[in-house]
Amino acid sequence: MPINIPSELPAKEILEKENIFVMTETRATKQDIRPLNIIILNLMPEKEKTEAHLLRYLGNTPIQINISFLKLTTHEAKNTSKLHLDQFYEPFSKIKNKKFDGMIITGAPVEKLEFEEVDYWEEMMEIMDWSTTNVTSTLHICWGAQAALHHHYQINKYELPNKCFGVFSHKVLHPNEFLVRGFDDHFLAPHSRYTDIDFNALKQHSELTVLAESEKAGILLIASKDGKRIMSTGHFEYDSDTLGAEYVRDHERGIPTKLPENYYPKDDSSKIPLHRWKSHCSLLFSNWLNYYVYQQTPYEWK
Repeated sequence: MPINIPSELPAKEILEKENIFVMTETRATKQDIRPLNIIILNLMPEKEKTEAHLLRYLGNTPIQINISFLKLTTHEAKNTSKLHLDQFYEPFSKIKNKKFDGMIITGAPVEKLEFEEVDYWEEMMEIMDWSTTNVTSTLHICWGAQAALHHHYQINKYELPNKCFGVFSHKVLHPNEFLVRGFDDHFLAPHSRYTDIDFNALKQHSELTVLAESEKAGILLIASKDGKRIMSTGHFEYDSDTLGAEYVRDHERGIPTKLPENYYPKDDSSKIPLHRWKSHCSLLFSNWLNYYVYQQTPYEWK
């Protein structure tokens, strides 16, 4: 089944070229079914790229989904036009009295800052508190995962000596858990971050379950016992060329970044990287939507 997005959203053309089933609002209103309502808090700098990354996998499930985008009012985006944000994104004040079946909170390029130093942290905390009562399940990605662990569970992050950057092998720790159902015992996923989370505090927390980890990249997937919060410290949603683009961008900015590990064939940056995590990204999103959202959300919110 399709995702229902605004007809003018730039990602729509990208997804249609990839044969992702996209439905416009006009057609969706004619279907006599209860779609899932998913809201995305997109904190990434290049918001249009992130929209395409996420919608590609949200649209690859048998469930019809209505997509909304949420923007911050305490932070001004520098890499996305105001026109795009005004047309497709809503402020928290417009949606805070609504209920949503699912939510995605993305990563953000602020991980070297302490959480309380982030200029929109107060608004971020308000949104995360709101999600506890107004959202069935929230998927937190990268910095969004670290923010959720810090705010909800008092688990802190720390700066790494070197950037965790590349495509790493991970091991499934609890294969019978819904989120990793269908995953291979070992699978690949990209990481791009300067910080990590307190491993011991996380593993000892009674409300959380670590579902996948890597010898090199650390913990990847965490789920709360009640399924209301899913945390991914990596970037399953990345395209095959995203890490390469970040590598080039860092060097253009004078940031000394090593070649992403296990990414380019034979570590040759002139070669085209392979997309080796796509199937597990599809599984992650479909499992989250099915088991943690669709199977748990009420047909009618009270």
